[in-house]
Order: sequence, then C-alpha cells, then structure tokens
Amino acid sequence: MSNHSAPPAGPFSVPAFHPWFPRKLQPWIYLLFIVGFQLTSGRYLGALDAMIGSESLMREDYLMCLYCNMAGMGLWFPMLFRMKFRFTNKTLLTVSAAGLAVCNFLSMQTTVLPLLWALSFVEGIFKIQGTFECFSTIQLWMTPKRDFTIFFPILHIFVLGLISVGAWLGAWMAEWGDWRLMHWTAIGFMVFILIFLHLCTRHFRFMPKFPLVGIDWTGWLLWSALSLEIAALFCYGDFLNWWKGEDTWIIAGLAVVTLAMALWRMFTVRHPYISPAIFHIKYVVPIFVLIVAVEMIFASENVLEKVYLSEVMGYSELTAARLDWFVWGGVVTGCIFALWWMNRMRFSYIRLAIVGILAALCYLVGMYSILSPAIPQWMIAGPVFCRGFASATLSIMFLTSLQDSMTFQTFFQGLGIFQILHLIVGGCMGGAVYAYGLKYYMADGMARYGSWLDVVRFSSQPFDLGSFLGSDFVPMVMANAVKTLYGWTIFAGLVLLLAFLLYDSPIRRRSKLMPATWREVGMAMRRPFLKKP
Repeated sequence: MSNHSAPPAGPFSVPAFHPWFPRKLQPWIYLLFIVGFQLTSGRYLGALDAMIGSESLMREDYLMCLYCNMAGMGLWFPMLFRMKFRFTNKTLLTVSAAGLAVCNFLSMQTTVLPLLWALSFVEGIFKIQGTFECFSTIQLWMTPKRDFTIFFPILHIFVLGLISVGAWLGAWMAEWGDWRLMHWTAIGFMVFILIFLHLCTRHFRFMPKFPLVGIDWTGWLLWSALSLEIAALFCYGDFLNWWKGEDTWIIAGLAVVTLAMALWRMFTVRHPYISPAIFHIKYVVPIFVLIVAVEMIFASENVLEKVYLSEVMGYSELTAARLDWFVWGGVVTGCIFALWWMNRMRFSYIRLAIVGILAALCYLVGMYSILSPAIPQWMIAGPVFCRGFASATLSIMFLTSLQDSMTFQTFFQGLGIFQILHLIVGGCMGGAVYAYGLKYYMADGMARYGSWLDVVRFSSQPFDLGSFLGSDFVPMVMANAVKTLYGWTIFAGLVLLLAFLLYDSPIRRRSKLMPATWREVGMAMRRPFLKKP
C-alpha cells in the first residue's frame, strides 16, 4: 500500500524505509546505491585490450557502446521527474537495479553490434534513473535549502570520481582475471540492492500520482536517433575514410533528415520533448557553444594521452589506469574548490570557468613539456591531476550556470541537451579531429625522418631494420605527432581563455533555489499540462 503521510520529525529520514531501520544510516545507504549505479556500464573500456583480444570487434565498436550509453543517460533527463512523480521510490530503484543487472549479463554474452548498442543505450537509462532517484531522495540531507552550489559539487565527486575508479577497476580485473569480472561485480551489486530494497523499504508517496500524459515519445526517439547518428559519424569517420566512403555520406544524410524531423516536431506539437523556448533564454546558447569547445579540448585525453601511454610508453592498461587515481584526486579537489568558490566566497561563476581553463592549460602545457619516448610515470601525475581538477570545476560551473539561467520547467530539458553536447558531440568531434591530425602528422613524420635511413647507413654495418622501427623510429615519430597536436590544442585553449577573459563579468553570485518541498516541485511540473491549449 502507498503511504501519503508525512515522515516523522527529527533527524533526516527516507520515508521509503521501514520505521525500524536506523534513520542515521538511511542517507548513507543511498550513497552506497549511487556508487553501485555509477560503476555499471554497457562495456568497460578500462578492459579495452582484453575485450578486443577475446572478441572480433574493433576499438570503434566499443567506443560506440560508450556513446550509446551516454545517449541513453543524456536523453532521459527530461523524463526523470516525470517518473519520480508517477512511481514510488522503491519501484524506480527496483526496476533500475534489475534492468542494470539484466543489461550487464546480456551485454557480455553477445557480439552482435546492434544488440550490444541497444543494451548499452537502455543501460544508460536505468543508470541515470537509479542515480537520480537516489540523489533526489537525499538532496535535502546534503543541502536543506536545495542550494545547487552545494549539491552540484557533491554530485560530481561521485559522478566524475567514480568514472576514474571504474576505469581502474576494469583494468585491474582484466589484468588479474577476466574482463567479464567487472560485469559480474556490477550484477552482484545490483542483486544486493534488490534484496535490500525488498527487505528494508516500502512504497511511499509524498503526493498523488502524476500520470505519464503529454510526453512526446516520438520526439524522444528522434533526438535519440540523432545523437546516435552523430556519434556513429565521428566515431567511425576515420575508419570509413571520411567523405571518400559511401557509408559516411549515408550516416550524414540520415542525421540531416532526423534533425529536420526533430525540429519540425519541436515547433508543431504542444509539449515537445525539447522545447524551443530553451534557446531563447539568456546565456543558454553561449553555454552550449562553450561546452562543445571545452569538450573538444578535453577529447585530447581520449586520443592523444591514450596513444602516448599505450603506443609510445608501452604501458599496459593496468599501468596506465594507475594514473586514474591522480585524476580522481584532481576531481575531488576541483569539486571542493568549486564548493568553496561558489558557496563560501560567492565569487562569480564566469571566473570559476577561467580557473578551470587555466587548469586545463596546465595539463596541456605539462604534457607538451614532458612528452618523450622515455619518462618516469610519476612525471605524468601532475598534468593528469590538473585535467581532473579542470574537468570538475568546468562541469560544475556550466551546470550551475545552466540551472541558474533556466526555469524549473525547462531545466531538465536543457540538462538533456547539455549532456548530449557534453558527453557526445564535443567529445566525438574532438576525438575525430585528433585522430585525423594524428594520422596526418604520423605520415608527415615518416616522410620527413624516413630520409635518415639512406643507402650508406644500410651498407656501412649490419642494420636490424625491424628492431629499429619497433624500438626507436616509430615511437619517436608518434611522440612528435602527439606533441604537435598538444601544441595546437594549447593554442585553442589560449583562445578559449581569452574569450572568457573578454567576457568576464560578475554574473550571478548566488544560485536561485528550487521549491522547498517535493509537493511544490510536483505542482510546478503539473502546471504546464493542466493549462488548456
């Protein structure tokens, strides 16, 4: 039976728990659930080499699984509150945990790409729904006034921090066991959550049901398809030889048609999945543009840093993954710094972005300065720490600015766009640019430095060409190519820093607050659907 009564007075409690469960432990249990939800994935790229070695799939296929997972998370944001106001906390967490367990089990059983991508997409929906339900339930425990300058830094400690932890765990399990162990660990965590929910929680409602009416499911399908088409275009573009291949044109054509249909629906239905009113809100479009620019810079980590560590330095996945702990340290430090900056000191958000860009430049300049075929691993720790710090501060700044600029009714739609631009468009485009640049400078380096191998050197003494190419020449050319691209990225970062400096102004120092109770939030969600056309 659903319970409409208010929770008892006293220390913070989660009404969904049975009365006998200790109240002081309740929010901590939900933090543990968040850890479990965030450590799930369609495929774990920390074990990429192990998966490629055991399955007949390419690196691009596994990256596409990641982008499908991100698309599922990003495009589900507008639905999060609708689900919360329709179903109970226990129902949502139970379905999310069960769905994640099933998706993890099935995804390691198949190599059929369309099915693998579909499982990754659905897994992203369950992952974000479970994470959101936990965070929204204990939000008032974190910040009784719903102050997002407190909530967003805490949220990013878990969301960004657990990405680094998950990458290390995946690499560790692949190195000492099997890459499927990470899937079994996630399944075991979800089974624990299901048993706990069954024994210790009950169905509780804080307001009457809000039926799932007025939802533009067709719009959701169109925007999801567009996100996946963009991801496929930039993920497979280099493999398909870009515009010289027919498949690239087909994907691009489908993306254009899908975009046209999504825009037509946006302007013709009463309650579109993504409202056009979002793009008329002040500061929103510049925030979206800057998100793409920043993510293109951070894509250097996914291409240049990975190539340098694996191909030039020859690190195994586990050795490279040890650096993720320094990234985690940077993320946690960046979140604490953002909390101090926005909540304690009430400094301008735009100036927090300047600090984040400076930290990103420290990463780029640091990698450019130390990059060579033979350096100790500890020298890379400083730059990757700065990368984690920059990623945390910039993400928190953008998210807080977006929430501060938009109405509550449009915020989660804007958040969906933010996540697609943040997780897919910027990252995919940046990765494609770096991959193309790496191929160009590798060919250029081979042509330039290959002239050193002349007839005199070959005939003067016995010369082991294979050993030379494998141990010296090719790593040197690759290191130079990576260093050149880091140099170009530094210039791009300086241009972005200059743009922030020129735009510097004391934009809001205090974030506006959400409604005080979930009943007020629910009524705010209902209001647009109760109005007559």
